[in-house]
Amino acid sequence: MKFFFLIVFLLVSFTVYTKSFCQDHNSMKILRQKIEDLLSKEKGDFAVAFKNISNGRQLLINSHEEFHAASTMKTPVMIEVFKQAKEGKFSLRDSFLITNQFKSIVDSSFYSLDSTDDSESEIYRHVGEKRTLFDLMYEMIVASSNLSTNLVIELVDPKKVTQTMHEMGAKKIKVLRGVEDNKAYELGLNNTTTAYDLMVIYEKMAQGKAVDKQSSDKMINILLQQEHNNIIPAELPNEVKVAHKTGWITGVQHDSGIVILPDGRKYILVLLSKNLQDESSAIKAMAKVSRMIYDFVMQ
Repeated sequence: MKFFFLIVFLLVSFTVYTKSFCQDHNSMKILRQKIEDLLSKEKGDFAVAFKNISNGRQLLINSHEEFHAASTMKTPVMIEVFKQAKEGKFSLRDSFLITNQFKSIVDSSFYSLDSTDDSESEIYRHVGEKRTLFDLMYEMIVASSNLSTNLVIELVDPKKVTQTMHEMGAKKIKVLRGVEDNKAYELGLNNTTTAYDLMVIYEKMAQGKAVDKQSSDKMINILLQQEHNNIIPAELPNEVKVAHKTGWITGVQHDSGIVILPDGRKYILVLLSKNLQDESSAIKAMAKVSRMIYDFVMQ
């Protein structure tokens, strides 16, 4: 008799699981179609990578296509900073001189950054002074400071950033150089990424595996203070937290990070774009994609 009830229980459980799985699969297909329909109305190319940390379900659209990384590469640079700090190469409290002269990776000729082309200009007033590594890194992420970025990259070495990304499983992230190296840009020597690879590193961070748990938590806290919030967080409720890094150049708009729900659940979302003809319209469409995914998770 006990065996009979066990069989019945297993059959019922399997039926319920199968029904739930099929419903979720169908819902994901519907979500994917809605996202593709929305983005197809925009003139440009897009990639989407979404992963629900709670159950492992994911939605990938053009996720392995390569994009100019723009400022999304600043998250890999931050990870490398924490990695080298843990290895004892320096402390985040160490101070470094602010300079505005960098070598092109093409021919080692010097170039400088223009404050009018930077999203954070205050630091240019302090050239010749010193700032802690933490402060430079913080401005690199939160305000997307290009000058801070170049100073930090010069310290940690872009080749080591790329190597660490590959070791983390982000095989296509490539960090070659700092920002505004025009000679390199003209030769196509750019930092690149895919939506899938950014998803990989943010998932590691959300799991406490980007360097270690303490480092991951500190990085998430920095990303939560992001000042540029016109894509992933734009249409989400105020109580939803987003630890993210944006990136943009002409015709390119990106956002990537960890969405943290009030109940503690987390999901990763990466939205990349290129060849945009109407950046303002594309930004609004990507923000709608973010809301669609939030609504799906909250079902």
